[in-house]
Amino acid sequence: MITCIIIDDEGHSLEMLEWLIRTYCPNVQIEALCNSGEKGIEAIKKFNPDIVFLDIDMPGMSGFDMLEKLDQINFNVVFTTAHDKFAIRAFNYSALHFLLKPVNADMLQETVRRAEGRKMIPQKAQFDLLLQSIRNTTKTVQRIALSSGDGLVFVPVSDIMYCQADSNYTKVILANGQKIVVPKTLKDIDETISGPDFFRIHHSYLININYIKKYVRGDGGYVVMNDNTDVPISRNKREEFFELFSKL
Repeated sequence: MITCIIIDDEGHSLEMLEWLIRTYCPNVQIEALCNSGEKGIEAIKKFNPDIVFLDIDMPGMSGFDMLEKLDQINFNVVFTTAHDKFAIRAFNYSALHFLLKPVNADMLQETVRRAEGRKMIPQKAQFDLLLQSIRNTTKTVQRIALSSGDGLVFVPVSDIMYCQADSNYTKVILANGQKIVVPKTLKDIDETISGPDFFRIHHSYLININYIKKYVRGDGGYVVMNDNTDVPISRNKREEFFELFSKL
């Protein structure tokens, strides 16, 4: 049995998440329902929960403010946030765990399974990346946290040469030759680091155009990256690819 606390200033959100946990996560015991950051701090100190489901936007004390007031964070943090495409991208940059409102039962169960398997205690660098991403709504975030098998790797986005799909995982190849396997689909990665430098050239590849060494017409057309990897160009992407470079 694992324990949790739910912190949210909206009564209907508290009640809905409580019902979902009791209905779909029988191995989770709810210790407290809190409608403010102040009450959340009291409950955390009293119950020492395994998981804290934390709303971000709360009046008076936000979820971030609440965490900063704690002496230590030794529990899994799962942020809850309203459905917003940009919010998803911001969390993906920081590799922090979150649930979109209205909360989906399947996603809730998956989140609980991950929490059971290992601690998801956030690092300060993850908070910094998340806040940077949220604030820079019109700019490209400079760094990203990549979740690998043994932890997190923080890398500049500009150092990503290309990403290659590998079933439900993605291989991220950096300019220095380092390869990082992350438990996300290429579609997830594409949505996270989409920007003028990145192009989904093939269903299995997302490339940084700054690392293209040359284009080869034969065999349907392909590009050679700086590490000499040949990357094919999908037939339905050729026109867009050439238009991209015609603007340079």
